[in-house]
Amino acid sequence: MFGRKKQTTDEGVADGTDDHIRHAGSNSDRTLTDANADDTEPSKAQIKRATRARFIWALIASFFLLLTVIFLILVEVGNTSTSSIRTNIYFIKLDLTNIIPVSVPNAELINSIAQTLGLHDFYTVGLWGFCEGYNGQGVTQCSTPQAMWWFNPVQIIQSELLSGASIALPSKVNTLLGLIRVVSHWMFALFLTGACLSFLMIFLIPLSIYSRWATLPIMIFTFLAALFTTVASVIATVLFVIMQNAITSVTQIHIGAKINPEMFAFVWIASGSAVIAWIILLGQCCCCASRRDVKKGKKRGSKKAWTDTEEAGMSEKPPKERKGWFGAKK
Repeated sequence: MFGRKKQTTDEGVADGTDDHIRHAGSNSDRTLTDANADDTEPSKAQIKRATRARFIWALIASFFLLLTVIFLILVEVGNTSTSSIRTNIYFIKLDLTNIIPVSVPNAELINSIAQTLGLHDFYTVGLWGFCEGYNGQGVTQCSTPQAMWWFNPVQIIQSELLSGASIALPSKVNTLLGLIRVVSHWMFALFLTGACLSFLMIFLIPLSIYSRWATLPIMIFTFLAALFTTVASVIATVLFVIMQNAITSVTQIHIGAKINPEMFAFVWIASGSAVIAWIILLGQCCCCASRRDVKKGKKRGSKKAWTDTEEAGMSEKPPKERKGWFGAKK
């Protein structure tokens, strides 16, 4: 009896000891697991290195929008002053030097009379107004810049003549005036809106490195900037090419018309740069890990951010133990 009770007591003590060891072991396992979880959390330096590609592409997109803004500013300020730089930036140039064809009797005398009445040798058309001048003197005067301005050749030519004088223009030119007015208003509004949106997006695009959800509205506004700029460029190209063909096809009077390739190079470079910036942001909506992705563990980003850390950890060697006299450890 005594031996049986003692055995039971010893078994109880042993079971208690096993439970204590098992509990202590589970606590140590939990501690190790938590320590491993803390070790796997990326540092700020790792997050920046992992998302460096996304940051670089964001800067590239901002650079292309900066190009868009620069060339749109050139378009906006062109033909607004008599300075040598601004006067060379225009959409189309009308040459009225020999408005009366040479085949007409006394054509030279009539042309000189027209200049005496107030007509200039040429007129250049910009986004905010027009400039005028003579072949030997260059640009002599520009109109006051006006918002939503549109090119009305009939009004310009008649305003240049003396009071009571007038000049009859072909009906083919007059039928284009209504269309020119509406299209010019749209072109002016689209160019100005595209320039403002592009300027704003330059500073907002770098924020796309933090989250792909934040990239979505930035991409949408960049698309609108590219859309407005491209549509305005298409309108300007079609409008002034048609105007050039319509004016030069008239045989009753001799008016030269020539579009300026520099101006159209500016508008299309601005449009192309805006489209490239939009394509980059469109790709960032699904590619290139953001900082939020790296923190949440959804994407790892650049492999260099992790391989460099592992190599640095492997290269670290434990410090050597210092030994005292006769090999005794300190």
